[in-house]
Amino acid sequence: MQHQMCWLSATGSNGTKLLHLRTAPHQPWRPYTTFPQYAVPDYPIPRGSKGWATFQRLHQAGWVLVPTAQAESLLSQPR
Repeated sequence: MQHQMCWLSATGSNGTKLLHLRTAPHQPWRPYTTFPQYAVPDYPIPRGSKGWATFQRLHQAGWVLVPTAQAESLLSQPR
């Protein structure tokens, strides 16, 4: 499996999306900030997307973007 990324609502946010990553299918989605080996500093843009710089870097490196709806449906499935 290729490494995956998706945009999911940030915990405690009002619908703001945050980049989430996983490196294996059995792993849960985790915020990009919990992956210091992959995360890069965010752009200094007020109200800019958190994780956009990391997304660009990982997309260029071949990571796969999973649609939000698909990632959310995986979250709601029993394990």
